[in-house]
Amino acid sequence: MSELLKINNKRNISILDRIENFGNKIPHPFYMFVILCLGVMFVSWWVSFSGGSVIHPSSGEMVYVKNLVSGDGLVYILQSAVSNFVSFKPLGLVLCMMIAIGLVQEVGLASAAIKRSLLNASRKLVTASIFFTGIIGNLASDAAFILVPPLAGIIFAATNRNPVVGIAAGFVAVAAGFTANIFIAGTDVLLSGITTEAASIISPIEVSPAANWYFMLISVPILIIIGTIFTDKYIEPRFDKKILLDTEFEPLLEQYQVTTIELVALKWAGWASLLFVSSLSLMLWSDDSPLRNSDGGLVPSPFLKGIIPIIMAFFILNAVVYGYKSGVLKQASDIPELMSKSLQGIGGYIVLVFVISQFIAWFNWSNLAVFIAVNGADWLSGIELPKTIMIAMFMVLAGVMNLIVFSGSAQWAIMAPVFIPLFMLLGISPEYTQMAYRIADSTTNIISPTNPYIPMVLALIAKYNPNIKFGVFLSIMVPYSFLLFTVWGGIFLIYMITGLPVGPM
Repeated sequence: MSELLKINNKRNISILDRIENFGNKIPHPFYMFVILCLGVMFVSWWVSFSGGSVIHPSSGEMVYVKNLVSGDGLVYILQSAVSNFVSFKPLGLVLCMMIAIGLVQEVGLASAAIKRSLLNASRKLVTASIFFTGIIGNLASDAAFILVPPLAGIIFAATNRNPVVGIAAGFVAVAAGFTANIFIAGTDVLLSGITTEAASIISPIEVSPAANWYFMLISVPILIIIGTIFTDKYIEPRFDKKILLDTEFEPLLEQYQVTTIELVALKWAGWASLLFVSSLSLMLWSDDSPLRNSDGGLVPSPFLKGIIPIIMAFFILNAVVYGYKSGVLKQASDIPELMSKSLQGIGGYIVLVFVISQFIAWFNWSNLAVFIAVNGADWLSGIELPKTIMIAMFMVLAGVMNLIVFSGSAQWAIMAPVFIPLFMLLGISPEYTQMAYRIADSTTNIISPTNPYIPMVLALIAKYNPNIKFGVFLSIMVPYSFLLFTVWGGIFLIYMITGLPVGPM
C-alpha cells in the first residue's frame, strides 16, 4: 500500500508540476490584460473586415462590429482611457470597502475576533468552529489565511488530535469557503461591479453587492456541515493521533492568546454592533421609512442601493470602538492615518484595474461582446441543452481556469464580458451566473498550484511532519475540492431549478 501511495504521489506531483509550470509561464495579470486588449483590437479588425453584424436583442437594431484599428478606434482609445478607468464600477466600491475593512484590520479587531472565536470554541465543536471562523474570516482577507490554519493546527494538537488535519481544515475553510459569508464582503463588491459592467452590454442593469446574499447565507451552514463531517469521518482517521506535550504546544498557543484588554475591547465592539443593527432595524421598521421603496418594500430600495455606505459605517464604528478601548487609537487623527495606511497595499489592484477597465470598455465599444453573445446564444439554443447543464459546464470551465489564473477578480474580468451577456440571452440572470462562478472559483482554490498560500501551508505542516510533501497534501485537498464542488454546486443547481432568488434583485 505504501509503494502504491508513493507511485500515486509521484503521478500527482508530475501532473500538478506540469500545471504549475504552465501557470508560471502565464504573464502577470497586468500583462495578460494588455495582451487581451491587443487581442480585442486584432479580432475587431478581422471581424469588422469580414462584415460581422448581429441584431441587438434589446433594441432590435442591426449592430456592426467596429474596428479598433482605425481612425475612429484610435480616437476612442485616446479619449476614453481616463473615463474608462475612473468610471469603472468596481473601483470606487472596492476603495470604499477597503477603507472600512482596512481600518478593522489595522486596529487589530479582525485578528482578535478570529483568535477569540477559535480559542473559545468547545472541544466537541472544534472542527465546526474552524470552518465557521475560516469562512467568516474572509472579511479580513489575507489575515484569515495567515491566522486560521496555524491556529487550527495548534488547537488540534492541544486537544490530542493530529495538527496536520487541523491545518488542512483551516486552509480549506478559508480558501474553499472564501466566497461564502453571512456578511456582504469585499468579494461581493468587487464581483458585482464587474458583473454590472458585463451585463450593461445587453441591458443597463445594476447588480447589487447583495445579489448573492441569500444563497451565501445558506452556503455557510452547508460548508460547515460538509467540511466538519468530511474532516472528522474521512480525513482524520487517515492520520495517526499526534499527542504533543504541554511544553510543546503551550508556547505556540500563548502567542495567539487574546489579552484582557483585547477581550474588553471586543465586548465593547460587540455592544457597538448591537446598537448599530438595532438602530438600523428601527429605521427600516416603518413602511414609510425613507430607506424603503414607494411600496414599503426593501427589494429594490434605497437601503439596498446604499448598502456599501451602511456596511462602511458598521465596520468603521466597530473598529473605532475597539481601537479606543484596546489603546490602538489614542487620538482622533489616528483614525484617518490608519485608514490611509490600509489603502497602501492596494496599489497593485488599482494598476490592474486600469488595464481591466480598458479591456472591458474596448470589448463593449467594438460590439464584439454583443456579436459573440448573440452568436453563442444562437448556437447553444440550437443544441437545446438545459440551462442547468450549461451552468454546470460553465462551473467546470471556471474551476479549470482557476488552476491557472488564481486571481478571482482577474479571472472574472475575463469571463464575465463573454458569459454574462451570453447567458442573459438564454434567460439566465447575471446573479445566477456570478454565483455559479463563485462556487467553482472557491472550491478549486485549494488545489490551484498557483495559489500563493499553499507553500505557506506546506511549511506549517512540515513543522509537525516533514515527510508530508505536495503529493500527500494534494491527496488531502482533492477530495475536499471534489466534494465541496459537487455538493455545494449541486445544491446551487437545485436552488436554480426552483427559481428561488440568490439575493435581493
